[in-house]
Amino acid sequence: MIEKVPTQAAAIRQSLVAQISTGSLAASAKLPSERDLSELFSTTRITVKQALLRLEAEGCIYRENRRGWFVTPSRLEYNPITKSHFHLMVERQQRKVVTKVISASTELASPELCQKMALAPGSKLHRIRRLRYVDNRAVMFVAHYLKPGIFPGILERDLSQSLTLIYQEHYGIQYGRSSFDIYPTAAYGSVASHLKLAEGSPLLLITRINYDQTGQVIDCDREFWRHDAVRISVDSQILVTDIARL
Repeated sequence: MIEKVPTQAAAIRQSLVAQISTGSLAASAKLPSERDLSELFSTTRITVKQALLRLEAEGCIYRENRRGWFVTPSRLEYNPITKSHFHLMVERQQRKVVTKVISASTELASPELCQKMALAPGSKLHRIRRLRYVDNRAVMFVAHYLKPGIFPGILERDLSQSLTLIYQEHYGIQYGRSSFDIYPTAAYGSVASHLKLAEGSPLLLITRINYDQTGQVIDCDREFWRHDAVRISVDSQILVTDIARL
């Protein structure tokens, strides 16, 4: 059997993976420029770019507009079944978390949201847009859509805090069940800009409809994650236990 000789792009990828695996290139470290890499491997920038794009698709490295390529930090473990809020989830994994409020306003709900949230056509929703950082890296852009009648005055509160805690402390509302849609998408417009991504870069979109303890729909979250920043982990035993309690 003839052994297949790896292409030059594959060899570059293997070399960079080895350096990342051994710690020679640490998490969040900046890679040499594409020009420097092409000189280092005695090849063209096109070949180097092929290797880098494959590593990006695999989640090993990421790029930021006008800044270059960086080694991807370890992914967050995200279990949608658990009820812990974002800040608590990140802190339990011994990571630093910050939430920045982008905007907060009241607007007409789209026909799609009216259907998802069982609203009459022409209804209004509070929209809160936030950017979430883990270890000083923007990893998720989220738009929250809240029913104004359930959360009067919430737009005047400190929305950099956990909405879960604000719901509990000021409105007596706790999350009950949630329904999820999870699928890949691409970054465009303000989402790409805030996450420092090139237009068309891959994202993971998680849309969640949340219900309160009485079963009433209270809000909808649309989370745009950098595809290399999160790992969705679900334990089927938790699902079996929850079903048994019904």
